[in-house]
Amino acid sequence: MKYIVCETPGDLQLRSREIPTAAADEVLVKIRKIGICGTDLHAYAGNQAFFSYPRILGHELAGEIYDANGHSTLTPGERVAIIPYINCGNCIACRAGKTNCCATLKVLGVHIDGGMQEIISIPARLLIPTPDLSWEEIAIIEPLCIAAHAVKRAQVSKGQKVLVMGCGPIGLAIVLFAKLQGAEVIASDINQTRLDVAATHFGAAHVFLANKELKKAVAAVTQNELCEVVFDATGNKTALESGVDYMSHSGRYLLVGLYKDYLSFHHPSLHAKEASILSSRNATKADFLYVIDTLKNKQFPVANYVTHQVPFEEMIGSFASWIDPANQVIKAMTSL
Repeated sequence: MKYIVCETPGDLQLRSREIPTAAADEVLVKIRKIGICGTDLHAYAGNQAFFSYPRILGHELAGEIYDANGHSTLTPGERVAIIPYINCGNCIACRAGKTNCCATLKVLGVHIDGGMQEIISIPARLLIPTPDLSWEEIAIIEPLCIAAHAVKRAQVSKGQKVLVMGCGPIGLAIVLFAKLQGAEVIASDINQTRLDVAATHFGAAHVFLANKELKKAVAAVTQNELCEVVFDATGNKTALESGVDYMSHSGRYLLVGLYKDYLSFHHPSLHAKEASILSSRNATKADFLYVIDTLKNKQFPVANYVTHQVPFEEMIGSFASWIDPANQVIKAMTSL
């Protein structure tokens, strides 16, 4: 079977090997679509945290059962979503139901080899049948879950003013899920085209370029109260450290984007607001089920989200172009 491995930063190779053998608790899944995540692009560029090479990338996966391996609840040919977070089930986080931040969590395509291969062996408990969704819809479930989990963790509610910094694939999804909760969403980005997409297709009520005038613009549309909830979906140090500036008194700041090093905040400003700074990592099975329902109900603009698609064999030559902001990639995808 074919697979693609990132040997070192900037070096993707198409190789072949035998079909894997499934363990007793595992199922063989044939991969049909793979969404290309920021994690994959950062790994390719050599600036991804928690990463080692060589690695088979890919954790945004749409598949079908190839061999159920004796698991009677699954049928060969059945479409499935794959939860790519392999948790231990025993640590303090898992016991609390927070499987998304398991103390020994292994994420496909990051800590262990992922889904850029024709057939992969996956624990049966991490598969969710999705008979009503297209391959494209199944492949975007995981990134949408990242956004849905963040919105839930922020306790976004009707009538709140929410700022989403960064209108990449995660940021755009946060905009939409916050809007579905009834929030008035402000979006910011350094790219005007992304802002136009956020307003036209994802429900942003206000869009502003991320520059030195942003706080003034946010204040103007919030009656100088600023935002009850601020999300960072950039992973950029300057943006991450500025998010507290747009947060209202008693507000919440959600760090969704990941930066590799230390961040600094002005403590008196945080203290005066009794601010909450929260991180949001991965998602739970409940988030997957919520997103699947959202897609089934056609509440997410898939056609405006999946912007670039290539066959598997052509993916290697496309990676460098997907990193270039000039190509306006929101979600790239490859097919097997």
